[in-house]
Amino acid sequence: MRTPSLAILLCLLSFSALALEVNTANEAELDSVRGLGPAATARILDARALGLFKDWADLMQRVKGIKPRTATKLSDAGLTVNQQPYVVPEAGAKVP
Repeated sequence: MRTPSLAILLCLLSFSALALEVNTANEAELDSVRGLGPAATARILDARALGLFKDWADLMQRVKGIKPRTATKLSDAGLTVNQQPYVVPEAGAKVP
């Protein structure tokens, strides 16, 4: 019974090792995220210089070019905001 629990724990740890927090990542780390290039990284760093991102909605509102579709891809690539992956809003929910 310990083996499945260990496997689940290892999976969770490997995900957290792949996760990259947007509020603490440096330029090189952000550039390494699939879907972010130098221009997008610069926009993120410029916006972050004004204050940390509260959540994905805050990031999308303050950084030009990051919309729900892009946020989904970045989250799938391991980017997090306050250690949270992007969650697609339910139908009818307000999207920034």
